[in-house]
Amino acid sequence: MLALFDLDNTLIDRREGLMDWARGFARSRGLPAGAESAICERLRERAYPADFVHLRVVLGLNDDPGDLWREYVEGVALSVRCFPGVREGLEALQGAGWSLGIATNGAGDIQRAKLTVTGLASFFNGIAVSEEVGVRKPAYEHFEAAAELCGARLGAGGWMVGDGPETDMEGGRVAGLRTAWVANGRRWAEGPREPDVVVRGVTEAIEVILAATD
Repeated sequence: MLALFDLDNTLIDRREGLMDWARGFARSRGLPAGAESAICERLRERAYPADFVHLRVVLGLNDDPGDLWREYVEGVALSVRCFPGVREGLEALQGAGWSLGIATNGAGDIQRAKLTVTGLASFFNGIAVSEEVGVRKPAYEHFEAAAELCGARLGAGGWMVGDGPETDMEGGRVAGLRTAWVANGRRWAEGPREPDVVVRGVTEAIEVILAATD
């Protein structure tokens, strides 16, 4: 039994973590008003080393972009937090015999740093990061790689849990997985097909999966 999870804003609160880091970074550099907003807007969806080439110019910094990226990786990994009940829910899924995987878009170093610092990495049989597997969600091949890293096959079914209407829900559906959309306060209004389940948060999705185990 396979259950794949998105990482950012599904298992961990990247949004708040990014804002906390940007606030501290702007303060430590003595940057003018508006710098925090500029950082968050640029990095809102995803962050890659190339973004810091842009931010270096916009913020008027002299640092090497590579150094800024490394500062970001370390700082954001320390700033993000798991949503309440995540660890307990993943432990319950493990106990029920589920094989757990991560299916996430992003750069390998930052995604793995967040998993390590939050203590989540040890829960997962396989971790598929788009930069490492060479293909981004919602591509079928990303989910296929995630399943293989877990020692599973997509044809055997399973679940995809995430907050992205296209990347997670449509991608998971095409991959033959049941889908649980983490609403995070939103209403479903995107995508050609509704997910199998709409939940308020990831722990509710885990409860649905556990109930389906019985």
